[in-house]
Amino acid sequence: MLTQSHLYQEIHSQPAVLENLLRAERDHIRRIGATLQTQRITNVFIAARGTSDNAGRYAQYLFGAVNRLPVGLATPSLYTIYKRPPLFQDALVIGISQSGASPDIVSVIAQASQQGAVTLAITNEPTSPLAQAAQHIIPLHAGAERSVAATKTYTTQLMALALLSAALANDETMFDALAQAPAQMARLLELNDVIARAAERYRYMRVCVVIGRGYNYATAFEMALKIKELTYVLAEPYSSADFMHGPVALVEEAFPTIVVAPSGLMQTEMRGFIETLQARGAEVIVLSDAAELLALARMPLRMTVTTPEWLSPLVTIVPGQLFAMHLANVRDYDVDRPRGLKKVTETR
Repeated sequence: MLTQSHLYQEIHSQPAVLENLLRAERDHIRRIGATLQTQRITNVFIAARGTSDNAGRYAQYLFGAVNRLPVGLATPSLYTIYKRPPLFQDALVIGISQSGASPDIVSVIAQASQQGAVTLAITNEPTSPLAQAAQHIIPLHAGAERSVAATKTYTTQLMALALLSAALANDETMFDALAQAPAQMARLLELNDVIARAAERYRYMRVCVVIGRGYNYATAFEMALKIKELTYVLAEPYSSADFMHGPVALVEEAFPTIVVAPSGLMQTEMRGFIETLQARGAEVIVLSDAAELLALARMPLRMTVTTPEWLSPLVTIVPGQLFAMHLANVRDYDVDRPRGLKKVTETR
């Protein structure tokens, strides 16, 4: 039964898990932020894989816009295989990993520490090799994640990054907004049955694209990953801008296109993009709280909360998680045992 699966239970546990993280780490992260403010940091590098890499994509927009820090995603094979690690200068190097066990991510943090860079681990395992290699640690307090497909560790990673950004900016309005996120997520989980019915329409879907832009570029990647992991659909993520530079040629009559477009500065851009898809006959699925965008969709998925755009990836991914889970269920796949995958993947 789906409701008894680890995946279902972990998706629905996320409001409580975020509350745990806020309660346990908010003051600690404030102290980390205060310490980092005393050090010369002009750029950020993030080492991660898979779902954690998508959290890094969120950090690129968040730290860039809020803290005016350029953020790069590290290339771990330069450390482990090529043995030619780049030189860090005035950098904060963050390793993000649910398990903290992957040798390639650990190697980036270890090398950064050797070079004298400031290092930080965000992990659900505070005694892991990653945590031991870093100067600062933010534990996720998510509890054991038994589902192979990561859900609660992803949203806690986003929360940890957002709390760190708020601490670096000394921005109390951000802290206040983050305190509301668990309740907003709980409201979105009430869409479970609506999304289950919507997923039935796409039982036989074989390919699709997932589109986001700005802060929700990360959401597009993470939703596409969940669809691939759980349903084996070839789901490809793009920003709306990148999609127009060639991949739009894929679009034909009834081509499934999922657009993640919460209200905010990107709303006008996404409206024009959806109208382009309409003109090409696409099957447009819109996830948004903006009525004007939902009105353009063949399948509107109305978000019942509105958040600041910088915070929206923390909640927009929840309908994406539900959609992937229910699509797998209607295709008669075991959501807790996706084929060929295991919980901890160690790469070098």
